[in-house]
Amino acid sequence: MKEPRWKGKHYAFFQNRECEYFPCHEGVAEDAFNCLFCYCPLYVLGGECGGNPVFRENGIKDCTNCSLPHDADHYGYVTGQFDRIREAMRDNDSEPR
Repeated sequence: MKEPRWKGKHYAFFQNRECEYFPCHEGVAEDAFNCLFCYCPLYVLGGECGGNPVFRENGIKDCTNCSLPHDADHYGYVTGQFDRIREAMRDNDSEPR
């Protein structure tokens, strides 16, 4: 199977080991922990993000136990959701005017 074109590219991976919170989620090996999506762009997709969020009683999405955007192998998944993110933002009337 052919590797994705982004695999091994510097633009697809960033790590900040000096961050006070590094690593901020468990479940990803430190060498493969990707900080590129520190603020997860999938958040706006709610429960359809592909991760494993929990919703608190007040409706707030809690991603504490989700490492999906921080796994170096998931760059393609995250960037592959940009059309869905744009649609969700438009549906929520959050698109800049």
